[in-house]
Amino acid sequence: MRQRWILMVLPFALWGSSMVAMKLVLGHVDPWTVACLRILPAALGMVVVLPIAGISLVVAREDWGWLALFSLVDVSCAQGLLSTGLQTTGAGLGSVLIDTQPLLVALLARQVFGEAINPVGWLGLLMGLGGVACLGLPEPLLQNLWLQGPALGGLPWNGGVALLLGSAMSMACGAVLCRFAARQSHVLSVTAWHLLLGGLPLLGISAWQGSALQTLLPQDWWLMAYASGGGTALGYGLFFWFVTRRELTGFTALTFLTPVFALACGWLVQDEHLETSQWIGVLLALVAVTLITRRQQLWMPNQ
Repeated sequence: MRQRWILMVLPFALWGSSMVAMKLVLGHVDPWTVACLRILPAALGMVVVLPIAGISLVVAREDWGWLALFSLVDVSCAQGLLSTGLQTTGAGLGSVLIDTQPLLVALLARQVFGEAINPVGWLGLLMGLGGVACLGLPEPLLQNLWLQGPALGGLPWNGGVALLLGSAMSMACGAVLCRFAARQSHVLSVTAWHLLLGGLPLLGISAWQGSALQTLLPQDWWLMAYASGGGTALGYGLFFWFVTRRELTGFTALTFLTPVFALACGWLVQDEHLETSQWIGVLLALVAVTLITRRQQLWMPNQ
């Protein structure tokens, strides 16, 4: 039981720490190149390793249509919108928008798979969003929003915000599409092919823009190796493995922990100190995950 929970939380720890690694690399190269270096080596590595592990790369004919859509939505659109959105939006607000996924997934899972969201679950989702806001937005901005309201808060509602919301929606749709793409095929094989197929358009855009790899420092390659091998190959593999075997709403609620791990990694690597609002955000995120994953046990409907 304990080992299963560790494996369930591991993707979000890998994603959070990979965000710190990618943030360091983004200072030396454009976002499209970073996206390619994260996605394509992970895809190629999985294509090589899976057959050695005894997992067939063959995808059933019935799944190819869903796999193509899954690749376009979850990799090409999500990563492309994320890369372009971060160019005009701060990283703090960007992380808040990206981590709205659990709410979007919960709404989709309710419509597509009929997963119930009781009042405890809704409370957990709202607390999770509040926790992510406390973790991602600067404390002065949060105080301004609390005292004066969002109209005077100075939020940069530009085109980047729409792009990041589109990225979050694409990732949420990807969590749902994975179930359809892996109906007759192994989920890890589907994950590998979707990374490879979805990464090719990103490579094309990066090449079209004339990105130069020579601007990367030696340590950048090690950081991207971790983000690709750990944050993408292992992280995505575990994520979609559990997506096809666990309840979507409860499992994807663990996404609220991603910025918690990102802050913890930043504290260890860059000696970043948490503000009071961020500690509140950590507490809200932990409580939110508990409420959502245990909402059925905590809510007893009136008979």
